[in-house]
Amino acid sequence: MQVVQSNLSNKITGHIISSMHSPIQNTDICSWLHAVAKSRDKSAFTQLFHFFAPKILKISQSKLSNKTLANEVVQETMSNVWKKAHLFDDAKGAPTTWIFTIMRNVTFDILRKLQSNKEDNLSDDIWPMIEMAEVEHEPFSDHLEQKQILSVIDKLPQNQQEVIKGFYFMEMSQDQLAVHLDLPVGTVKSRLRLALIKLRGLLGVNND
Repeated sequence: MQVVQSNLSNKITGHIISSMHSPIQNTDICSWLHAVAKSRDKSAFTQLFHFFAPKILKISQSKLSNKTLANEVVQETMSNVWKKAHLFDDAKGAPTTWIFTIMRNVTFDILRKLQSNKEDNLSDDIWPMIEMAEVEHEPFSDHLEQKQILSVIDKLPQNQQEVIKGFYFMEMSQDQLAVHLDLPVGTVKSRLRLALIKLRGLLGVNND
């Protein structure tokens, strides 16, 4: 009898250990996502985080070569998973694909921000500071029709389009633009300078 009980105990223990080490299936991930979506289940989210965070970190570090940025990708991706779990539809695709697509989009956003910051810093290094009075006393619209600007404005980066539209079409000051766009005034000036130079180049206007 003791031998039978011992064998049964060993079988149960072996089954538990085997279950603990069995690979996580898409069905598990789907159930966790649905639990987060329907009841904001923190336990399910913890499972998702433990499963995906190390993978996202490894991929991000290989792409960004920066651990701080890689950690930012992990935090932002998993934050979006928590907020957008209700948008997941297992009939349309695998849960891993859905989460890694979020990771890809987060990575692209971070890279765009880095590029934008580099552009702003470069403009500050290259172009001398232009006082607000100098820009306002020689408005760009004096030299060009608004329809000319509109014909080429879509060729500017989005962040430069925002300052041009605000400054020349909405007649906002640089200080107002800084508040409106939630940016430092120096950044607004930098983007405005670059945008002016690019517009003049596109329209063949001399910078004299």
